[in-house]
Amino acid sequence: MTPPPDPAEFRRVIGAFPTGITVVTTVAADGVAHAMTMSAFSSVSLEPLLVLFCAEKKARFHDTVLARETWAVSILGEHSEAASSWFATRGRPLEGQLDGWATHPGAVTGNPILDEAIGALECRTYAVHDGGDHSIVVGEVLSASTPSDGGPLLYHRGAYRALKPE
Repeated sequence: MTPPPDPAEFRRVIGAFPTGITVVTTVAADGVAHAMTMSAFSSVSLEPLLVLFCAEKKARFHDTVLARETWAVSILGEHSEAASSWFATRGRPLEGQLDGWATHPGAVTGNPILDEAIGALECRTYAVHDGGDHSIVVGEVLSASTPSDGGPLLYHRGAYRALKPE
């Protein structure tokens, strides 16, 4: 039997696949808004409308989003590196983590959506699957909007990237 690849080599190979960047938000039972940068995000189905993201099990966000029925996805634009970096920072304060970021409540769920997002979805948890050290959270899309224009923020080989203008 062949041994599994070295995790560092696996990360290098996976890093060659460019991904878009999102921030997923929810509001905990105590009313505190929680957010986390997610690059593991994808559409799943058109019937019903489903998307998924993968949340690291040891992240504070993981248990909060699993305890809530709804959440929102802000798809980040090419000028949103600061937001991506902030919401990916481990150990940032829980209280007020969205302070300083322009947001608006989603019309359906009330979960925060970043005003600078180029796309936004409000979702209800449809299913949760074990994915090793992550949970695969599948959501039914309840609403979709485009808060602002612009190209996507991408992540490739350990760095932020933008699409080349046509």
